[in-house]
Amino acid sequence: ERLQAFYRKYYQPDNAVLMVAGKIDEEETLKMIHEYFAGIPKPDRVLYETYTREPVQDGERSVTLKRVGEVQVVSAGYHIAPAAHPDFPALDVLSEVLTNTPSGRLYKALVETEKATSQYGFAFPLKEPGFAYFSADVLKDKSLEEAKEAMLGVFDGLADNPPTKEEVERAKTKLLKDFELQFTNTNTVGLVMSEFISKGDWRLAFLYRDYLEQVSVEDVIRVANYYFKPSNRTVGIFVPEAGPDRVEVPEMEDISILLKDFKGKEAVAQGEAFEPTPENIDNRTLRFEGKNQLEYALLQKETKGDIVILNMVLRLGDEKSLEGKGAIGELTASMLNKGTANFTREQLADKFDQLKANVRIGGDGTSVSVSLQTERSKLAEVMDVVAEVLKQPSFPEEELKKLKDGIRAQLEEASADPMALAQNEFMQVMNTYPKGHVNYTGTFKEQLEAINAVTLDEVKQFYMDYYGSDAGSLALVGDFDDAEVKAAIEKHFADWKSKSTYKRIEVPFVEPTAMNKNIETPDKANAMFLAGMRVRMTNNDPDYAAMVMGNFILGGGFLNSRLATRIRQQEGLSYGVASFFNAHPVNEGATFGAYAIYAPENVEKLEKAFREEVEKAIKEGFTAEELEAARSGWLQQQQLSRSQDGSLAGTLNGYLFFDRDFSWDQALEDQVKNLTVEDVNRAFSKNIDVDKLVIIKAGDFAKMKQAKP
Repeated sequence: ERLQAFYRKYYQPDNAVLMVAGKIDEEETLKMIHEYFAGIPKPDRVLYETYTREPVQDGERSVTLKRVGEVQVVSAGYHIAPAAHPDFPALDVLSEVLTNTPSGRLYKALVETEKATSQYGFAFPLKEPGFAYFSADVLKDKSLEEAKEAMLGVFDGLADNPPTKEEVERAKTKLLKDFELQFTNTNTVGLVMSEFISKGDWRLAFLYRDYLEQVSVEDVIRVANYYFKPSNRTVGIFVPEAGPDRVEVPEMEDISILLKDFKGKEAVAQGEAFEPTPENIDNRTLRFEGKNQLEYALLQKETKGDIVILNMVLRLGDEKSLEGKGAIGELTASMLNKGTANFTREQLADKFDQLKANVRIGGDGTSVSVSLQTERSKLAEVMDVVAEVLKQPSFPEEELKKLKDGIRAQLEEASADPMALAQNEFMQVMNTYPKGHVNYTGTFKEQLEAINAVTLDEVKQFYMDYYGSDAGSLALVGDFDDAEVKAAIEKHFADWKSKSTYKRIEVPFVEPTAMNKNIETPDKANAMFLAGMRVRMTNNDPDYAAMVMGNFILGGGFLNSRLATRIRQQEGLSYGVASFFNAHPVNEGATFGAYAIYAPENVEKLEKAFREEVEKAIKEGFTAEELEAARSGWLQQQQLSRSQDGSLAGTLNGYLFFDRDFSWDQALEDQVKNLTVEDVNRAFSKNIDVDKLVIIKAGDFAKMKQAKP
């Protein structure tokens, strides 16, 4: 009744916003909006303005939380102004000055001194007065008190050691870059606008940008001195004060006055109306092989904000030579962006911010991946810097130590987390590689031992032995000059050869032993359910299209799927539930599986419902109506995926390696369009067997059993 009352109170037209963003016909869209929504009657009930208000804090507060876990945490929060207040952009800049990695003051005071393994913080932009929050993870063998003193020392030291012009300008550059890049993607435009509407008005987004551009060092010093006082802080002990120094947080501004003279800036480039059909993508894509056997694909098209996205993969070594080197390869890839011949880690981060580039580099023992997003005018310079990161890493010893400490903290935290434990156990059972194999999935303890054992010399030697671009592939999608890009690729990668020959690791089909295992995670409110089995199939198999549709109906279609309808909507057993089916272009070991996140007391009901739905699909099959709905939804998903430049670049890169083009997508879609419900039912009943399932559950089941009587 309370949920229904909440729904009736808040879910009404005068409390809602409808946003449509993307390639639309405005007149037709407005007609559809009128058709679907105009008939909803105006409600008689009235939504009252919120009346509760966080009182002025009258002294520093502290709280201690004791719970099962592996990593210590120290946090601090301050009451701050709402997002529409002119103070908020300066508070945002201050938060970036404090938390930036690696130049932030908290990072230097906590991570560089090894008092903590990581730190972060945000100024939350809310409609009403909100808060700024900062936190740091501390290993169990480190002093939490020292970390706390170091953190509070940074905040309390702002008065005598105020932010500098260099710090403020660096923070503004990054925040403005992040703001601008949000408006180059249709999805994020809609999300960003709706967020600012929730704060009072969509134009606040651009007012925030304008205020941010105008933020001065004096503004940042002023808000630091006004808001970041001990009396306005919650850390972790209440301390009474005779004369509390209170902070009156300002109310939200009158937005009509705030925006009275607001004028927007010129619009960003809108890009072309690109049709993401397989045929059009293939017709527009140029494929090459460089002098060093590096394959690359170029898809040039006008984009929103003149954005271009690059995806690159370097493939390393062979199964025999990489034996026992998984952890070394992982750390080597993670160390690439920690410094180069000409840039420190901090300078590298600053350089990418100045170039308005988002660059991500990662990898493992078998490959290295690079993804970047930037503007057309900055692409050549960004590629120069990325090439230096790949070809001239400096491997600073102190950065390796920080990296290993950070991974250690993550692994220790994961060792008490139901989701992480279930996933790790599931991967160990499903992937039957022997210990020492580069693709072996170790326990968290084994992973920690392997990471701790890696030396800097081993990292450097791994790089020297395996890195090169001759077994690599690269895809570029967006607004760029073909000739300029080809010249840059040849310039940086034509002569970069690996000392080791690459050979793809063969993955034989192995059927894991069926099991049903519980993992105890004391004192955790949520539990994790994972189930899966191997299917002998590649994504070229005649049954593949039918299996994709069967999975979509069962649990891949999210809220419209059978699993979600029963387990989430009807029985309320799980917060999230879905199934998945993945098949590889070459390896025969396809994976069918499902997951659910739930309360531990629902474990028996959830597993029973899951088994019943899978058995029903096998024995009774699906209906023609379900297939038609799934077919329509899946085809729309495919088109949407091809319309996202990041996804498109990744697919193009993968297709270079597997000698495919998008005619494969077209053929698969044609198969899906021609499927009958008999095809789907036959394939599903042929390939899925509940008796072969590996089922892993992690949660506080002991506590649940104790509570049953």
